[in-house]
Amino acid sequence: MDGRTFRQLDATDLAELLKQKEISPKELLEISFRQLEEVNPLLNAVVHERKEKALKEAESANVEGAAFAGVPILLKNISQSLKGEPLTSGSALLNGMIAREDSNLVAKLREAGFQFMGHTNTPEFGLKNITEPVQYGPTRNPWNTAYSPGGSSGGSAAAVAAGIVPVAGASDGGGSIRIPASFSGIFGLKPTRGRTPVGPGTGRQWQGASIDFILSRTVRDSAAMLDILQVFQPEAAFHIPMFDGKYQEFIQRDLHRRLRIAFTTASPVGTPVSNEAIQAVKKTVNWLEMQGHDVEEKGNGVDGIQLMKNYYLMNSGEISSVVRKLEQSMGRELTADDMEIEAWLLNEAGKNVSAAEFSASLASWDDAAAQMAALHETYDLYITPATAWPAPKVGELNHGEDKQDELQHGIKESTPEEQQQLIYDMFLPSLTYTPFTQLANLTGQPAMSVPVHLTDEKLPLGVQVMAGKGREELLLQLAFQLEQSNLWIHAGNHPSMEVN
Repeated sequence: MDGRTFRQLDATDLAELLKQKEISPKELLEISFRQLEEVNPLLNAVVHERKEKALKEAESANVEGAAFAGVPILLKNISQSLKGEPLTSGSALLNGMIAREDSNLVAKLREAGFQFMGHTNTPEFGLKNITEPVQYGPTRNPWNTAYSPGGSSGGSAAAVAAGIVPVAGASDGGGSIRIPASFSGIFGLKPTRGRTPVGPGTGRQWQGASIDFILSRTVRDSAAMLDILQVFQPEAAFHIPMFDGKYQEFIQRDLHRRLRIAFTTASPVGTPVSNEAIQAVKKTVNWLEMQGHDVEEKGNGVDGIQLMKNYYLMNSGEISSVVRKLEQSMGRELTADDMEIEAWLLNEAGKNVSAAEFSASLASWDDAAAQMAALHETYDLYITPATAWPAPKVGELNHGEDKQDELQHGIKESTPEEQQQLIYDMFLPSLTYTPFTQLANLTGQPAMSVPVHLTDEKLPLGVQVMAGKGREELLLQLAFQLEQSNLWIHAGNHPSMEVN
């Protein structure tokens, strides 16, 4: 198999070829590593590879039984630990950290037979919608390397879009699957809170805002991955009833009824939305109407600005907790020189968040969830842009030294309330690009980004579709139909990354 053929096949195709013994696990892995070695110097998508170990493991891989036995995969360098391998969360503070065990999600991937190639780039502690950590440098977009593939799962998105692997591990705490899917022209599903594994060592991530899953090029791969990754964990904080059936089979069924669909193109935080993003939503809506569905423009009633302020308050508390644990393990006090500006400011602000404020912040998530549940009593789906703008240029959303000095000084001189406003203002330029995704994280709903638009500058732009809790099958069913339409943008259409 040559590289071009490899890039055209999804994980489901590759698994079938392996089962038919038309290619061996080692041969397939060698092709994937060749693609990695060719394009990674341009993209910086992968920050740790384990080629020798993986090839040795492939020699004894059994392609019988497991759904994806012998298929190569990359993991995200945060929360997706692989025993014996580094896991640094994009931070210099964690240099030298070696995972003592597989994460529960990685254990499920191992059961499914995947071959682990290494870990992909992520911003420090997964805090940004771009992937440009100081520790590893920026990841670049395969469609145009002057631009970002997004974040925080930007390394995984670039790796999938560039054809290094058909699927890659990802996580989503505020849009970190859907944002890079939108910017990189691939499919990104965030499952319902409680659907996929967490831990070990924790029953929730970011108080339930963050989940682990994958990014893929095809809808059927994401459906098949949900089949193998959906789980009931007695020790986890959140649960959703297991789907009775196979997602991969269900998506091929016709939608037997007319759907009621609401949509909006208005930013929930009052920021501008590009004409390209509006166009992407409207042509998707027009297609849905042509399929016979009822579509109505409608807001959701949630106070987006207040919800984002409560989201950042949670972030500040969580990062302050992380820093405290690191100080205890390292036996010293950490300073601003130990981490990037975003983590430092969140840490400083988090020290001044009271238990009452933190509790009230989480309660606002439940209020938003109730509002969205009420909306879904009338509407099956809720559509927005996935991102308000196409991808930013690499470096565009970073703070210069003068701005960092100003922020550090400001956080010291501010009251707790002013600190939270400073955090909001610090993230506002980034939030302007991506104001739509956080809602589904805080309500716990499933949501997806579908690659249905290419700008005049040949940059992809996704549309987000949300459903009620536990309704991934409806999202996947719709995505599968969109994938057969002329709206769908295929990742292999970008002119770069051509490797024979």
